[in-house]
Amino acid sequence: MNIQACFKLNYGVYIVSSFLGEKINGQIANTVFQTTSEPITLAVSINKQNLTHEYISGSGVFAVSVLAQDAPMEFIGTFGFKCGRDIAKFEKVNYKRGITNAPIVLDHTIAYLEANVTTSIDIGTHTLFIGEVVNADLIAEGEPMTYAYYHLIKGGKTPPKAATYTREQQERKTAKYRARYICAICGYIYDPEKGDPDGNIPAGTPFEDIPDDWVCPVCGASKDQFEKE
Repeated sequence: MNIQACFKLNYGVYIVSSFLGEKINGQIANTVFQTTSEPITLAVSINKQNLTHEYISGSGVFAVSVLAQDAPMEFIGTFGFKCGRDIAKFEKVNYKRGITNAPIVLDHTIAYLEANVTTSIDIGTHTLFIGEVVNADLIAEGEPMTYAYYHLIKGGKTPPKAATYTREQQERKTAKYRARYICAICGYIYDPEKGDPDGNIPAGTPFEDIPDDWVCPVCGASKDQFEKE
């Protein structure tokens, strides 16, 4: 079986969020898709180890915030590579509580949807939550971020707990004329051909020339946490 065929499927980049009691949490997800139109239903695939899984299971609701194409990597990293058991992800994020009481991200978001869970399907490491959409709206104009854009343009990596993660997907070829460096903490790859626009590092900057106080745009790891790919 050639697993490369899976990489041709297109996905978006979303924040799936929920609550349990007074607590709220959210995570990056790419496996979000509409399943029916009447009524409108959504399906989201969530790893069973994630805190968001616990909250959706307990509350029976979830919200999906559609991220804009220009969402910064640091913002994505907060929701994608950090655990809500360790940090309060919404502490420095603008959000509102929806009609389901789930938190809806307002920063770097162009639209949102809220759903009540109607079916849960056990699919091994993940649960597929299917919910009926009870509210939705547009927040801002802009293009939604696709997973292809996240990988090819932003230089993002797939979190190990993501539904689409494979070891083969993490293998990248070394740049032809300048070495790339990988973050030992989250797997983000610094590609000198692309630089780090969000961190004011222009394209064409070798890793060795990056200022020593530069940090990983995804997880905030220091420069000395990077290893040559």
